[in-house]
This record gives sequence, structure tokens and C-alpha cells, in this order.
Amino acid sequence: MAKQLGYHQIREIFTRFHDADPEPKGELEHVNVYTLVVAVALSAQATDVGVNKATRALFKIADTPQKMLDLGEEGLIEHIKTIGLFRQKAKNVIKLSRILVDEYGGEVPNSRAALQSLPGVGRKTANVVLNMWWQYPAQAVDTHIFRVGNRTGICPGKNVDAVERAIEDNIPTDFQLHAHHWLILHGRYHCKARKPMCPTCIIRDLCEFEDKNL
Repeated sequence: MAKQLGYHQIREIFTRFHDADPEPKGELEHVNVYTLVVAVALSAQATDVGVNKATRALFKIADTPQKMLDLGEEGLIEHIKTIGLFRQKAKNVIKLSRILVDEYGGEVPNSRAALQSLPGVGRKTANVVLNMWWQYPAQAVDTHIFRVGNRTGICPGKNVDAVERAIEDNIPTDFQLHAHHWLILHGRYHCKARKPMCPTCIIRDLCEFEDKNL
């Protein structure tokens, strides 16, 4: 774990991220907030590319909780059987759709606690939805952010909760809204787990990673 970078270093890092990509976007495809919840729930231990491939046809016929219930668990499985843990995920999607219809009038609630009460929706999923749909500066820490945060010193922590707190505590407020997207994309395409692309990294001079392959 690298040591925590200082304020000026972090501000410079996020200034560079912003200049390179001012409006970073999540890569999960969705048509409304309900399909975003479903897509994020399906993406656990799966790739965004794989989820998008499975949900393109699904969301054309089931883009509301009631339509998903009408499709049913077996019908949903037919669409998502290429995704890991598809049976458990199908159960969760049907259950959360039932709760949304029965308790929320078919609408997706916008509080973290209400979102986390839905089957298959953990804190990370809730944070993604709050951030991407409601533009709330919630930080969804996945494996990419955990790795980048600890490797660079931007937001080190022993577990995902500690890294989430480090982002909230140390990244300047004006960068909070897009912080997790910049960190995810940096981890996915540059600061890779096995072969980080240090020679072409735009923050290599600010990063604390000791094993840079320059």
C-alpha cells in the first residue's frame, strides 16, 4: 500500500484526468434508472461488456419492474444465462422488481438505505446508481479503484470501505462527482493489474507505485 498523497498532488492528478476526459461515463448500458439498477446488479463478478451483450435484447422487452415480473424468472434466465451466477441474479432481479412494484409504486428509490434493502443490491451497486442517475457524489469502490487507490497513493485503504472514505476525505470536492469513473477507467485501461502501462500513464510522475515499469 502506497502512502497517502498530499492535496496538491491529488488535485493535479484529477486535473489531468479531467483534461483528458471531462465527462467520464460508466460503461453499463441502460435506458432508465430501473434498468441501471438491474445492469449493475448483474455486473457483480462479470464484465460490463458481457452484461451489455445480455441486456440489449432484455431491456427492449423488460424496462420496468412490472414488465420484468411479466417476463418471469425463467424468461429472464434465457436472456442472462451467459452471465456468471445467472440463476441467483435472476432470483434477485425478480425479487427486487416485486418489491419496487409493491412498496415503491414501480419507482426506484433514491436513498442509499432503500436501495441497499433490495435483493442483490449492495453498497457498491447503490453508490453506482446514486452517482450515475442522480448525480450524487457517491463512490463505488470496485477492484479497479481498490487497486489504483492503493498502488498510486490517491486513496489507499485496507478494504473497500477505507478506500471509499479516503476518496471522500482526500479528493477535492469539485472532482468528487466523477472521481470513481476516472479511477475505474484508469484501472481498466491503464493501471492494469498484471501489466500497468506506466510508460504512457498521464500521472506517472505523481504516482507512488514503487514497481513502475518505465
